[in-house]
Amino acid sequence: MPLRKRTRPIQEHSPEDWLPLEESAEIEVSSEDPEWPIEGALLRDTTRGWRAAQAGAQTLRIRFDEPQSLSAIHLEFEEKERERLQEFALQWSDDRGRTFRAIVRQQFSFSPAGATREVEHYTVDLVGVTDVVLHVNPDISGRPVLASLAALRLR
Repeated sequence: MPLRKRTRPIQEHSPEDWLPLEESAEIEVSSEDPEWPIEGALLRDTTRGWRAAQAGAQTLRIRFDEPQSLSAIHLEFEEKERERLQEFALQWSDDRGRTFRAIVRQQFSFSPAGATREVEHYTVDLVGVTDVVLHVNPDISGRPVLASLAALRLR
């Protein structure tokens, strides 16, 4: 008996598919370079990115005005200048930040001669989300590196 199969194209997402965070959430960020504000990574129609003003680990918190249901989280990181090992962790809360649950913790290497971009897309089933937190340690060796984020999108 032949194997039953079908071809399913990869689904591309338009900006309208993502949550309009500017309308539905307050953003807290631990550090922000005025030339690279957090809006550059969070707004649906931008691709400029965000960069911290101080070196070291940074935290980004999205506090929703009303609880949300999330089905996807999309992250993009970029580093074209230096070799480093970065770690990030995503967490969520359904009680206004009193407790958090892990979504993912991941490390990856950047190399200007090779891997300069990391794109992560997570399918999730989260209900009643009041907060999403992203912790970024830009270099786990402790060297003074600025954290950055090319894009974060939620759906």
